Amino acid sequence: MNKIKVAVDAMGGDFAPLNDVSGAIIAAEEKKDSLEIILVGKENLINEELKKHKIGLSNISVVNAADVITMHDSPTDSLKTKSDSSISVGINLVKDKKADAFISAGNTGAVMTASILKLGRIKGVGRPTIGSLFPTDKGKTMVFDVGASVDCKPNHLLEFAVMGSIYMKNVYGIEKPKIALLSVGEEKSKGDNLTIEAYELLERSGLNFIGNVEGRDVLRGKADIIVCDGFVGNVILKFAESVLDVMKSKFKAYADKGFLKKI
Repeated sequence: MNKIKVAVDAMGGDFAPLNDVSGAIIAAEEKKDSLEIILVGKENLINEELKKHKIGLSNISVVNAADVITMHDSPTDSLKTKSDSSISVGINLVKDKKADAFISAGNTGAVMTASILKLGRIKGVGRPTIGSLFPTDKGKTMVFDVGASVDCKPNHLLEFAVMGSIYMKNVYGIEKPKIALLSVGEEKSKGDNLTIEAYELLERSGLNFIGNVEGRDVLRGKADIIVCDGFVGNVILKFAESVLDVMKSKFKAYADKGFLKKI
């Protein structure tokens, strides 16, 4: 069986390359027979991190990249000024057929821009999308889009649903994932022009479309996939990320009021 080659941006995300290398090692150990990982970034820093783990894995290699695109860099400008960045080098590996996929926890805008410019779009896909996994009381729901495309047209939401359906089927084994459209009401007539027109397209698509859901339904597990434009999706994602922090501070404040409350 041919191994899948995945290039990983070892300089992306918080505390790089520590977390990136640690995650790569876990994946490489679990999938020794089917996965090959190429760590891309500052070679000396990556090798130092690999040595800390004192483990020799034949399915991990390193490709040097001298530059790092930070979270504060402009996506378009950084691709011009930092052509030897870990993001550019990693995506070039895919372009040159030396890797099958590229993963980065770094600058999302730079990854998206570089992917479009260097790899192009799949036929039939007008806009890229970012999906985020939300836990629900029935398992999990993926929301597409959560920030890649903030100004969408109805056909883009249809494309997100198609890509999301393929993803859920192949990654999570859901044969016919249920797809819902995020709106301000469950009725077909509810929503702005974007959602009303997208509803018509999804209804005729042949996908397992179950209609509209509201914001309160995101965590209820009514659908496997929820589709919306990136502006709305990103607001939902950032709000959800804040909930846990608020809950933790509220619990702590309550517990600090006395010993019995702490118990």
